[in-house]
Amino acid sequence: MRLLSFIRISFFRLTFVSVKKLFDTLKNIWSIEELRKRIVYTIMLILVYRIGSYITLPGIDPNSLALGEQKGLLDLFNMFAGGSFSRASIFALGVMPYISASIFMQLAGIVIPQISKLQKEESGRRKVNQYTRYLTVIVTGAQASAYVTYLNQQSAGAIIFQPFMFWLSTTIVLTAGTLFVMWLGEKITDRGIGNGVSLLIMVGIFARLPSALIQEGSAKIVGQGGGGGIFIFLLEMVIFIAVIIGLILLTQGVRRIPLNYARRVMGNNAAREIAGGSRDFIPLKVNSAGVMPIIFAQAIMFVPALFTNFSFVENSETASNFFRQLGDYTSAPYNILYAILVIAFTYFYTALIFNPTEMADNLKRNNSFIPGVKPGEPTANYIATIMDRITLPGSVFLALAGILPGVAALLGVTSGFASFYGGTSMLIGVGVILDTLQQIESHLLMRRYDGLMKTGRVSGRQAAGASV
Repeated sequence: MRLLSFIRISFFRLTFVSVKKLFDTLKNIWSIEELRKRIVYTIMLILVYRIGSYITLPGIDPNSLALGEQKGLLDLFNMFAGGSFSRASIFALGVMPYISASIFMQLAGIVIPQISKLQKEESGRRKVNQYTRYLTVIVTGAQASAYVTYLNQQSAGAIIFQPFMFWLSTTIVLTAGTLFVMWLGEKITDRGIGNGVSLLIMVGIFARLPSALIQEGSAKIVGQGGGGGIFIFLLEMVIFIAVIIGLILLTQGVRRIPLNYARRVMGNNAAREIAGGSRDFIPLKVNSAGVMPIIFAQAIMFVPALFTNFSFVENSETASNFFRQLGDYTSAPYNILYAILVIAFTYFYTALIFNPTEMADNLKRNNSFIPGVKPGEPTANYIATIMDRITLPGSVFLALAGILPGVAALLGVTSGFASFYGGTSMLIGVGVILDTLQQIESHLLMRRYDGLMKTGRVSGRQAAGASV
């Protein structure tokens, strides 16, 4: 009895201290005028974005709109757009055209020397950003035309405009909507908290979480769709929290390479000062590629669905069954191939964005070196070897995170809630939340307040993978 009483008292005391710490932190955050303005400004722009996602396109009767459940690549579009795609709203394309243009320019900077040179200069980066905006308009126009075709096929009865008038108005409105969302993201980045575009994507993804939780609770507790009871639902919540913790570890995991700075003699002969000799480290991320390998792998896995309507597939039962399994995200062939693609794309994308030779040159110019390794090419080879070794476990854990939604759906979790068991949704959400918390903590520390954690500091995706 005494033991139980001691445990109960300790639990309530710990809870009280944690809640008090939370309220003290919130009070400190709100007491900083600049931080308070940034948070309020961010919330206001997010509300504008969410309201716009429910405004239907001109020329469409929302009462007759019946797009149904999105699958495959369309579901990915709908997720990034926060459900606007399935509602045929003015923000139906979201920031996907801007993301596509940004990825293209990033890859172009790797293979085209002129763009790579521009990306290393301040004025050049402004030019690259301008080129990205122009490319966004072109991509949005193409995707808007495809979206008009999709609306004509799926819900032609809801269109009240003439075909050409509807195509013209929809293309203009969707292009303007995407550019407006892009502008909102840039304003949040400049005057708000965090990376604006990523924050809007995260808000759109998590907007589906409450309805997914209600649907899962109804299926398990109320008994709709097989039941299982409240115990199964609580067990799913525990696993869900464990998945989030694992994704945080995957996002923040780094391998530290020790680094020394050479000693230098400063000043004239009369007054000499020895500087340098300090120690530092190079943080190499376990998962440098982020969420991009999962997005690339998902795009590839949508290809088999295109073959299901071919005559040679329909006439062969074996081929039809094979392609049908590759289109089912809960099947073993799908998950095995998907995991292999994630691992391959992780190595591929890491090789594109990570340049050990450039890093070794930067170390040499800054009079720094890795203990026991000669400067120049040996340093580049050493860093590349370490990066290859840590990328393997990172890619394996990333592949595991990618197939978790399919495994969860196979075990009886509803499809809406299963998508939050890892995959693109939670990886983006965890990364954006960590980046936002890091910015808030930076404001607190600059004003001599305590950080968000009692021990350690919050490090986002940028800080964890900062290069020399």
